[in-house]
Amino acid sequence: MLDKIKPVFSDLLRPFAKKIVGVNPNTLTLLGLLISIAAAVYFARGEVLAAGSILLLSGIFDALDGAVARENGRTTHFGGFLDSVCDRFADAAVLIGAMYGGLTAFPLFSGLFPDWFLGSLAIVGSLMVSYTRARAEAAGTTASVGVGERAVRMLILIFGAFINMVNWAVLLVTVISYFTVFQRIAYVKGTLK
Repeated sequence: MLDKIKPVFSDLLRPFAKKIVGVNPNTLTLLGLLISIAAAVYFARGEVLAAGSILLLSGIFDALDGAVARENGRTTHFGGFLDSVCDRFADAAVLIGAMYGGLTAFPLFSGLFPDWFLGSLAIVGSLMVSYTRARAEAAGTTASVGVGERAVRMLILIFGAFINMVNWAVLLVTVISYFTVFQRIAYVKGTLK
């Protein structure tokens, strides 16, 4: 979904990333995680505009760590692994923060589902998007298909925070996460025998 935007964003980051030579890309990855945790805290406190702004900043660090590694010839397998692990922690932290802040509740359905239910589904869906890709790669194929990539999910949450509709954003993240998981399962079924 973001295939057309990624090269443009990468081109914008490239000159800046080339100048960051004294910083280990893994340090940027860890800073991005800490910033995501800060966003989670603001979600938990119900300060959604601040949370969305901080989450946007974490997204910049998420893109910058890889750009710095590529532009300065510092890519490593461990760096990719660390980035992926930190992304999963960040995803869960942000959604847990929103759940704790009561931002995943739909008052209309409070009698049917507990307030935390949607957030829990979103966490599982987000983790499964990553897991299906990793498992496909371990099985010898790729599964980078689908509309619910992490960048898309984060942009939805950021936008939801900016318009103070976090519950709807989490609902959309949940739907596209599970849709992407099923897209990836179907894709892998077609490539593996």
